[in-house]
Amino acid sequence: MLLGFDDLHSFADLDTFSQNIPVEWVESALQLTAKASIRRRRLPPEQVLWLVVGMAMFRHEPIGEVVRRLNICADGLANEALLARSGLSEARQRLGDQSLEWLFKRTGQHWGAERYPQDDWHGLQVFAVDGALFRTPDTPELREHFGSGNTSSQRQTAFPMMRLVALMNVRSHVILNAQLSPYRRSEMRLAETFTAQIPDHSVTLFDKGFWGADLLLTINRTGDQRHWLIPERRGLVYEEVEAYSEHDRLLRMKVSAQARKRNPELPETWNVRAVSYEVNGKLKTVFTSLPAKQFSTAQVAALYQERWEIELGFRDIKSSMQHNAITLRSKKVELIYQEVWGMLLAYNVIRREASQAAVSYGRSPCDIRFKPACQFIAAQLIVMAAAQPASRTGARLSELRAGVASLFLDDRPRQSTPRTVKISKTRYPVDRKAAPLK
Repeated sequence: MLLGFDDLHSFADLDTFSQNIPVEWVESALQLTAKASIRRRRLPPEQVLWLVVGMAMFRHEPIGEVVRRLNICADGLANEALLARSGLSEARQRLGDQSLEWLFKRTGQHWGAERYPQDDWHGLQVFAVDGALFRTPDTPELREHFGSGNTSSQRQTAFPMMRLVALMNVRSHVILNAQLSPYRRSEMRLAETFTAQIPDHSVTLFDKGFWGADLLLTINRTGDQRHWLIPERRGLVYEEVEAYSEHDRLLRMKVSAQARKRNPELPETWNVRAVSYEVNGKLKTVFTSLPAKQFSTAQVAALYQERWEIELGFRDIKSSMQHNAITLRSKKVELIYQEVWGMLLAYNVIRREASQAAVSYGRSPCDIRFKPACQFIAAQLIVMAAAQPASRTGARLSELRAGVASLFLDDRPRQSTPRTVKISKTRYPVDRKAAPLK
């Protein structure tokens, strides 16, 4: 169970972060690090963990300033005399990335399945799966590990890239699970690692890049009432089995030999429902496992528009939390993973706090604007870090939630025109002899 306001545990003087995370979860996460020490350090592991989370909240600040602002130190007030820059880096390396990954996934699985007002779509929860990229500093170590994409001229891009694939609750925007990998890993293969975490009685929205019989049939056949929705993929060969209406049909397709080789349990053929709808005079089609007897053509067509919510979630992370910083700040492979897991955990903490505030006012979690909520919570973190006495923390957290609840969004703008990319012109010379990827 999650901790309530009356049961707050004084943990590293950072109750704001840990208010909804049981201390037992944090202790279990810290046990994953293999670098134990009997020394009484000024930065013990539990405080380093919250430092990494705080780095995501204060992306525009140096790490030393994050320590000072949040007062992360076991020996009184944090200052330059107590915490050297090299000591902060060494403390992060001792912590590693597994603790942050475990804690993020444990909390995400619990928070993402929580139910909120307007969270129900005809008895099903709505989730989405999609991928995003993060740019890392360009060092030989990071380029060797993460790799990078090719340009139109088959030369390497300027920076190594990390790939993220996430499973998100599109109504609360909480991320249930995620996978991080080097650039060249397939998004579909990464998504297959957490399909078992999709809750029952749900429908998951995919981008067309996740089309595959193995992935989709596994979701549909395991669990109870787990459905999917994905755009039509061009070039598919199928036969029409039944026509429910002019824009609603049941199709039969063959399962590819490659898919059956990877999973011999797949059938030779499978049936999918094809729903078509018109957008700006053009006919678009989505495939789904939702049965036609329970869900109408109009309902299915309207539901797929919610897939854009996961794109907004990625925008909130990259733009609002990271202040449009294109490149991650860490310079070692393990610390890159640690930084991103901490970023995802911080994002979920903000999202859940906003969701709880919305519930207390009878509103939907997506009605609260993320950027002002993130800025408000970050400002209050600084105040709470120096708050005395500690017994006032519960009351201050109640005030914090009330403040977040004042940030409701009355008229949320929607994308009305297709996305376009402008040509980027640079005044710097381009290395035309850069070697392509092997």
